[in-house]
Amino acid sequence: MADTPIELRAINAIRFLAIDGVQKANAGHPGMPMGAAPMAYTLWTEFLRHNPEDPAWPNRDRFVLSAGHGSMLLYALLYLTGYDLPLSELERFRQLGSITPGHPEYGLTPGVETTTGPLGQGFATAVGMAMAERHLAAKYNRPGHEVIDHYTYAIVSDGDLMEGLSGESASMAGHMGLGKIIFLYDDNHISIEGQTEITFTEDVLLRFKAYGWHTERVTEGTNTRAIAEAIKSAQMATDRPSLIAVRTHIAEGSPNKHDSASAHGSPLGAEEVELTRKNLGWTDGPFQVPEDIRQLFLTAKSRGRAWQTKWQEMVFSKYQAAFPELAQELTHAWHHQLPADWDSDLPQYEAGQSLATRSASGAVLNALAAKIPTLFGGSADLSPSTDTYLKGAGDFAPGHYEGRNIHFGVREHAMAAALNGMSLHGGLRVFGGTFLIFSDYCKPAIRLSALMHQPVVYVFTHDSIGLGEDGPTHQPIEQLAGLRAIPGLRVIRPADANETREAWKVALSSTDHPVALVLSRQKLPVLAIKSADVAKGAYVAKDSPNAEIILMATGSEVSLAFAAAEVLEKDHIACRVVSMPCWELFEQMPNAYRETVLPSDVTARVAIEAASPMGWDRFVGPHGRIVAMRSFGASGKIEDLLPHFGFTVDHVVDEARAVLAKGTKS
Repeated sequence: MADTPIELRAINAIRFLAIDGVQKANAGHPGMPMGAAPMAYTLWTEFLRHNPEDPAWPNRDRFVLSAGHGSMLLYALLYLTGYDLPLSELERFRQLGSITPGHPEYGLTPGVETTTGPLGQGFATAVGMAMAERHLAAKYNRPGHEVIDHYTYAIVSDGDLMEGLSGESASMAGHMGLGKIIFLYDDNHISIEGQTEITFTEDVLLRFKAYGWHTERVTEGTNTRAIAEAIKSAQMATDRPSLIAVRTHIAEGSPNKHDSASAHGSPLGAEEVELTRKNLGWTDGPFQVPEDIRQLFLTAKSRGRAWQTKWQEMVFSKYQAAFPELAQELTHAWHHQLPADWDSDLPQYEAGQSLATRSASGAVLNALAAKIPTLFGGSADLSPSTDTYLKGAGDFAPGHYEGRNIHFGVREHAMAAALNGMSLHGGLRVFGGTFLIFSDYCKPAIRLSALMHQPVVYVFTHDSIGLGEDGPTHQPIEQLAGLRAIPGLRVIRPADANETREAWKVALSSTDHPVALVLSRQKLPVLAIKSADVAKGAYVAKDSPNAEIILMATGSEVSLAFAAAEVLEKDHIACRVVSMPCWELFEQMPNAYRETVLPSDVTARVAIEAASPMGWDRFVGPHGRIVAMRSFGASGKIEDLLPHFGFTVDHVVDEARAVLAKGTKS
């Protein structure tokens, strides 16, 4: 049990804020906060270095509630320790417009480090935060000047550990030897359907030992001294991450719902709340915290202020004096500021050349890395294929965390989630690469990138049936439509090498949106087009006076549109070719600009894209046609596949003539 009566009362204050919030909302998860309150209290009052008055202090410890369904635990801690989270917001838990949503959301609630909800995401995102800490420490710290030196803590659940994502990221963290990760496992033996033994009987700690983690077990979740000793032991394991399994009991203190699955996702009920108050000796009413307990928690503000002041005056100020250029570089990175000349030496390509856009991307990326020292990333075991390796920048590896190339291994989901963590940590511009088909493995984390407005760059190559012989398992069809459906994600599929350069400029100019670059495996001709207009999302790439028909396309199909337009114009059919690399950017442009690109009086339109036709109807209108994929691909050479699926000049010309034959020009 807790050592002192005031400590026990403080733990009960956390419990009852959670109980009362869920009860008033008549929705939520009270059981987890009740059981996890002692270990959360121990971590937040004895170990976590943070400043409630400045939640963005760069050298704070990071805390992630990966078990995001227990969000009232985090909201109670944030309120009690003095963050800008009024008690009235706890009373509005889960209500429209409140800053206490059902699962924690980054950017909405002060002190919330990441959006958690889908289980496993918080776990993997926290691994990314720790990777960022290790890299920045190795890159910028100097002897006697440890400007980056903090821990990443998390509370994780059975559900987190069942998800495959946690296995990917735990394996990665263990291999990398990330010694400043300390995760507390809320081992309460309960999931929604009942006792976890119906589905989850593995030896968790043995599994994590095999991953290369330091492990500890605390057999009684109310023993705050044992929890504290386990955390201290974990802090000593500097060469590997740590998992501490704490045996808790869901709905701890409830007479009738203790260890019950019903307490996982439903309010206790008014009668059980009162019984729990009596059982735990809590005489205060709903949302009431005794003043002595409130003051106990509020010492976090003075401690945090002192920690940050000491860091600023005794560490960072001295660092600035000794290493002014490094300090300025780091300060700019924290504020998403790129060097003044970051895009001054990017490659330019002459029309008539031929180059895969993945190759152009690799050249641009390396030119950017030479100017942006905090550009950091890698691939899911595919850097030779995705051209995402930074030449001469070294590898991020155990004992060599200064390297800028990350080998994520065949762990696409962990890569994407870790990129979120690195971006959220701050100080880095991050990217990750894989094939477009495997964006499906990244999708949950990409969705969170967009939800959190994180400027992560996803490099997806092998973008169509044009990749050839690997066949339909590797040829993306529906992936472009799926990515475009994510609100806030900018999907850019450049037509040639110069559009690829501009796409990277768009990606790194963004500070509040993720970007997916969709690139070709096959060589594409460099076109005589206004590639700088990529930033507008779509533009007129080729025009004729009084155009009768518009051919629009993205990526590799833009050159096909050019070729088809030439044939049509020989028949005296005036054509406009529109390159549409980024629908999202185009739709954000003023109506007047969009009208100049796709004039409403030209209703004869053909869209061309070697992917699902979904979404193109809003651009071609009711009279247009779409040359697209309506089936999976096939295994074969590109020169056989493209005509087999209709991506030929003749087929596009036929479609254009069919549209014109209907007399659709108004």
